[in-house]
Amino acid sequence: MPASFTITANFVNIFQQQIYPVHLTVENDSIQSITEAKDADATTLPYLLPGFIDSHVHIESSMLVPQQFARLAVVHGTVATVSDPHEIANVCGMAGVDYMIEDGKKVPFKFYFGAPSCVPATVYETAGALLDSKDVKALLLRNEIHYLSEMMNFPGVLHKDEKVMQKIAAAKALNKPVDGHAPGLRGDQAKQYIDAGISTDHECFTIEEATDKLQYGMKIIIREGSAARNFEVLVPLLNEHYNNIMFCSDDKHPDSLVQGHINILCARAVAKGIDVFKVLQAACINPVVHYALDVGLLREGDKADFIIVNNLKVFEATATYINGQKVAEGGKSLITTTTSEVINNFSCKPIDIAALQMHANNYINNDGLIPVIEALDGELITNKRWLSPKTENNLLISDTETDVLKMAVVNRYRDAPAATCFIKNFGLRKGAIASSVAHDSHNIIAVGVSDEDLLHAINIIIKNKGGISCVDGNEQMVLPLPVAGLMSTSDGYIVAENYTSITAMAKRLGSPLQAPFMTLSFMALLVIPHLKLSDKGLFDGDTFSFI
Repeated sequence: MPASFTITANFVNIFQQQIYPVHLTVENDSIQSITEAKDADATTLPYLLPGFIDSHVHIESSMLVPQQFARLAVVHGTVATVSDPHEIANVCGMAGVDYMIEDGKKVPFKFYFGAPSCVPATVYETAGALLDSKDVKALLLRNEIHYLSEMMNFPGVLHKDEKVMQKIAAAKALNKPVDGHAPGLRGDQAKQYIDAGISTDHECFTIEEATDKLQYGMKIIIREGSAARNFEVLVPLLNEHYNNIMFCSDDKHPDSLVQGHINILCARAVAKGIDVFKVLQAACINPVVHYALDVGLLREGDKADFIIVNNLKVFEATATYINGQKVAEGGKSLITTTTSEVINNFSCKPIDIAALQMHANNYINNDGLIPVIEALDGELITNKRWLSPKTENNLLISDTETDVLKMAVVNRYRDAPAATCFIKNFGLRKGAIASSVAHDSHNIIAVGVSDEDLLHAINIIIKNKGGISCVDGNEQMVLPLPVAGLMSTSDGYIVAENYTSITAMAKRLGSPLQAPFMTLSFMALLVIPHLKLSDKGLFDGDTFSFI
């Protein structure tokens, strides 16, 4: 337990929208007193404010176990996360949720986990586990579970699917919030979804959609992750709706986490002229109130969770405190980690090149066209295109001139035929990349210029029982992810360096995407329109059926 200490700083009182010098005294893990420092020179003092909270994140997407995630996040002033463990739940079920909770308990950081609502996300893919309504209710009864995670099955809500409604009812009965996920839903359907008890959405990609949902009582979480970036479009909402806005990263890869977290969004918002108190309301206060988190908000008697920054423009944390313990200082993490266990669910054998071959007669329509996924940089949604294919010996092959490349998804849970299609905008001129991070079922997903390199990249993942790979002929790089094929137990900063190196290789092969591996990981996410690939085939997200 930390000893008593006093800090003199400019107190950023978000509730009263005032800034003034104070002496803040901490006793053990709580704030004992906050007294105005009338004789202090405010111009020489740093600023004291509540810690930042990521209001919706999948820790697994950082490729780091919770301990290592915390170690990096506190450097940027993050003291807590509202964490949906549905990535590992799709692979390992209840054992995966338990893993995240227990690993998170090993460090002084506030992880607030939810009960995954959609495992598997759809019946149109092969996942490693199933959490039915009884499982979800059992999770919600636990004190370590604070909310029902994003209800991605919005068609199930709209059609009042019995199993879906049972999960929502269980959360409501326990007075635990229900998170939403309904990209593009507007009007009466949005109202119906919200009226069912859904309280948030982080999937809005237009300000009109967000405003529509706000008027029906929903809270909007502005997302800025490694793949999906909606901040620029949605941040003006803070001016009028700051009481009902939060910030999140959703999915943040390790290199991005090293650079910054919620602090960066605060800096960008203030730079746009948005009032600092409104920005901090979204970043620090609203998540605590909405999710009833045990996180201090800089009031006497609160837990001593706060940060010190030099100014209210950059929000660079010079010190971070959680429960009165200093966990970061001067850009260095003070969190000491312990050994993390390894759990996994990976059972497929290496594939051969025949599994990737596509016979032209089976795919070309009467107009001589094939369906093609068009990836969009910075978005999870894709476009559906019909384009002319390139063939060789009656086989469909990648076409680097038109940037239409072959993509494959391989079932990682058992031996099964590979699913293949074509995708545009990955930009590779040679080689291939592959990953066992493929939302939400986390089968192996790969894109490449030649079948040989595609095969090589996939089989490296199988050999390592999870990871990300990049190959170009005999040159190869791999980042192993032994925990569920999603996370590494290694030092977070080393993982970030290795991820930066393998991303750089993918970009050298021609990819113009900001985060090619993150974008790749969402090309199997069937609940986001318009066209995606699962291990069972090419899927139309508008009709919810296979092409």
